[in-house]
Amino acid sequence: MSKIVVIGVNHAGTAAANTILGNYPGNEVVLIDQNSNISYLGCGTALYVGRQIPETKNLFYSSAEVMVQKGAKVFMETTVEAVDFDKKVVTAKTKDGKTLTESYDKLILATGSRPISPKIPGMDLAGVHFVKLFQDGVKIDADLNNPEVKSVVTVGAGYIGVEIAEAVKLRGRNSILLEMQDTCLAGYFDKEFSQNMTKVLKDNGIQVHYSESLKEIKSTNGKRVTSIVTDKGEYPTDAVIMSIGFLPRNELGGGKIKTHTNGAFLVNTNQQTSIPDVYAIGDCATVLNNATGKVDYIALATNAVRSGIVAGHNVCGTGLQSQGVQGSNGIQIYNYKMWSTGLCLAKAKSVGFDAVCVDYKDTQKYKFMAGQNDEVQLRIVYDAKTRRILGTQMASFQDVSMGLHMFSLAIAKGFTINELPLLDIFFMPHFNQAFNYVTMAGLTAK
Repeated sequence: MSKIVVIGVNHAGTAAANTILGNYPGNEVVLIDQNSNISYLGCGTALYVGRQIPETKNLFYSSAEVMVQKGAKVFMETTVEAVDFDKKVVTAKTKDGKTLTESYDKLILATGSRPISPKIPGMDLAGVHFVKLFQDGVKIDADLNNPEVKSVVTVGAGYIGVEIAEAVKLRGRNSILLEMQDTCLAGYFDKEFSQNMTKVLKDNGIQVHYSESLKEIKSTNGKRVTSIVTDKGEYPTDAVIMSIGFLPRNELGGGKIKTHTNGAFLVNTNQQTSIPDVYAIGDCATVLNNATGKVDYIALATNAVRSGIVAGHNVCGTGLQSQGVQGSNGIQIYNYKMWSTGLCLAKAKSVGFDAVCVDYKDTQKYKFMAGQNDEVQLRIVYDAKTRRILGTQMASFQDVSMGLHMFSLAIAKGFTINELPLLDIFFMPHFNQAFNYVTMAGLTAK
């Protein structure tokens, strides 16, 4: 049996710990986290801030107490300061200032990621927020409870930024969304899709500023934000929410673990790093992108959980391998829903594929069927030479999200666009059409 130390206990670390404790009794498991909580569903921050859910307690699916009951030794609010990879020793500082030293046989790094903080004037002003931890959401919510906070700028129109901009507007505040690229959700969707989300945002009163970069955050009193300055003008605001992306937390590697171009720990399909007996999972580690066949960095909770499961088995001697990822994702804003997996057309071309696409729109069911029956927009991206499916985008006011899983599997298994028309898809008027948009997209692909 082994002594296994896990540093970081959010999605990836929790999954690893549960895998070890649930399947390999007898191992000594030590969990260390600098936060006061674990397993926070960060995607729920916008839901709570926007009052789409009534409370936050159900956004946690585990706790330190649960881990202790399962047999782990848990140190919360404890910051790991160094790892001696030669001596296999972890040194940390507890919340009361005591030094903690733990030896290990196997080490799992689940240190996560940190929000990108631009180096511009005013970042230290009151009213400037990030969106990452549970505590961040609490601070944003408290600001929106202040009647003097009437206008909020969200910087970054990725998933988190779009969701937070909606949440701010749902709280009755003036909501401004600032993005340096010329569209929202760039990288996940082509403009033919993201422009629809832009329309939804504008139709619901959110002010959208694309192709505009934040240069400074200003204050007239020297304490709290009162305006922002961009490359196109100055706008009064009472709060700023930063959501311009994340970087992996790799400090504990000490420059000894091989890293990806963005600093994430390079791992193989067993989640092993370049140092023996050291594994990395979640947002601090790389993934295998099945669409490109190359090492990539895709920070998603779903990827984190799967990597934790893989590492949990491997540190205990079961050679489970990661199957790679497609980066499947989804978003809902004012009931408009969008999903994507793999590569959008622009991304596929940028990484060197001879990529083309087929677009198809139709209602989910025959028009003679009563009840909700919204139009579904579908785009399938594929390689013109090999015909292999590289990515898929879907959008509708109707929930057709389960269809995306099929395309995720198709990418993972190297499915071609030529095979799609003959795929065995069931038909019943209650659910779909005989010649449905999936089949028709395959039939009309050039």
